[in-house]
Amino acid sequence: MYRTHTNGELRAAHINEVVTLSGWVQKTRDKGFMVWVDLRDRYGITQLIFDEERTPKDVMEKASQLGREFVIQATGKVIERESKNPNMSTGDIEILVSEISILNASLTPPFTIEDDTDGGEDLRMKYRYLDIRRQPVRRNLVFRHKVTMAVRNYLSQKNFIEVETPYLIKSTPEGARDFVVPSRMNEGQFYALPQSPQTFKQLLMVGGMDKYFQIVKCFRDEDLRADRQPEFTQIDCEMAFVEQEDILQTFEGLTRHLLKEINGVEVDEFARITYDEAMRRYGNDKPDIRFGMEFGELNAVAQHKDFNVFNQAELVVGIAVPQGNGMTRKEIDQLIDWVKRPQIGALGMVYVRCNEDGSYKSSVDKFYDQQDLAKWAEATGATPGDIILVLSGETHKTRTQLSALRMELASRLGLRKSDEFAPLWVVDFPLLEWDEETQRYHAMHHPFTAPKPGQLELLKTNPAAVKANAYDLVLNGNEIGGGSIRIHDKQVQAKMFDYLGFSEQEAKAQFGFLMDAFQYGAPPHGGIAFGLDRLVAILGGQETIRDFIAFPKNNAGRDVMIDAPAPIDSDQLDELHLQLNLKKL
Repeated sequence: MYRTHTNGELRAAHINEVVTLSGWVQKTRDKGFMVWVDLRDRYGITQLIFDEERTPKDVMEKASQLGREFVIQATGKVIERESKNPNMSTGDIEILVSEISILNASLTPPFTIEDDTDGGEDLRMKYRYLDIRRQPVRRNLVFRHKVTMAVRNYLSQKNFIEVETPYLIKSTPEGARDFVVPSRMNEGQFYALPQSPQTFKQLLMVGGMDKYFQIVKCFRDEDLRADRQPEFTQIDCEMAFVEQEDILQTFEGLTRHLLKEINGVEVDEFARITYDEAMRRYGNDKPDIRFGMEFGELNAVAQHKDFNVFNQAELVVGIAVPQGNGMTRKEIDQLIDWVKRPQIGALGMVYVRCNEDGSYKSSVDKFYDQQDLAKWAEATGATPGDIILVLSGETHKTRTQLSALRMELASRLGLRKSDEFAPLWVVDFPLLEWDEETQRYHAMHHPFTAPKPGQLELLKTNPAAVKANAYDLVLNGNEIGGGSIRIHDKQVQAKMFDYLGFSEQEAKAQFGFLMDAFQYGAPPHGGIAFGLDRLVAILGGQETIRDFIAFPKNNAGRDVMIDAPAPIDSDQLDELHLQLNLKKL
């Protein structure tokens, strides 16, 4: 056998046992008469010792030939270590080696395989198989496994059945761009990779499965950033004979279970706010509620003076930064420059210092007296020692800008603590959103989302006012899950397609199979999907999902390790009936 124990297993209780270990050489220290080797595997590190007085000569010679990342097998006696290492689980012992085999030599790796490596991100992604040997990456992948198993166990105990759905499906016009796959056997026709298993899980409810889940790969051909990948993993769930409250209770239970099982944190209360309230109080639909700095709207107390910047604004809104009066003028100027960056887009920022003696000092003292500024403090909840920061302009844009500033300040002030968790349900989303480019309404979630009860007829007269029977679960300022109660009636679904601008023929061509299924007794149903990559990262105290994916793509959507995407040869293009079309282009 290659090993009797792993490299993280041996303790003082094993002293005098003869063992065989295998793994990679982490590092060597050669004194000539004595050689030490740190041998690493997934489970830990064990120190090997080669001593010219106690070790066979041929074994000593082999030990002196070892380089970093050589794969070796070593047999020897477990002995007490003279210089114990309390930072290692195996730090009380070492192995006096009597036999050694080099199973595979290694080139010198392009970066050090240690916790604090000298390799940059691009280099480590190119050699990801080496990066996985490092403890931080390995620990993240093991952590992901723990989360995944906890999800499977919880849902299975709640009578959910895991069902696999197809990867080669039909392209649909809603949502992000599809990745398309040409069909060799059906000239000029294409499959699409699923953005989600949405219609299939609804069909499973029609099929009577009642409670379904799947940990599933999904694909979206969209612009990328740190928390997005072109392929990502969802915890996809659907339930029959449920209302919104049933789903919220079920998945509060899952989230509680994960926080307790994985992080040892107990959360009793899941706050709930409406979409409109979230936008008014925090400027976005996934607010971080671990800290304050809620928005205070100032139109009533800041307009109708002589300050035209505010008078001409659709919205004047501010936040009170706790104990922010300690900021220097230089620090305030840096914040003003920060909000003026193109990524934020504000034209400027007004500030008010709230002094300990109850007086106020602002950047607009020329226009506002102490009584005016006191009203600003009241509207933003500011107290002595705080500073009020105010932005103004078009409503949606200004809220977005102030939301970004709020999050930036929270990070600078250390208010976004990775070991604190504050879950939040956001409910009552708009059913539709207006698209300026196409000059029509689109479904905010997807076209299968049901409107709130009693609001269907509003679609004819005031579509912007219709609320969706939809909900998002937010954790620490990140949307970790979202779902809705679905339309289960064919006539209602047909009306929804009509309102969204589908002709009857288009709706039938795209979704006729679902409409047909609804004719055979579709139950009321709804569901939710969690983003597993993002959920794991947040539970792991980070926000970059790439750190928890074994083989991630870079920000350009490329796998630099295998160099994909890549061209295919002309014979393949001919087989797929694509060559002629490419020539025409």
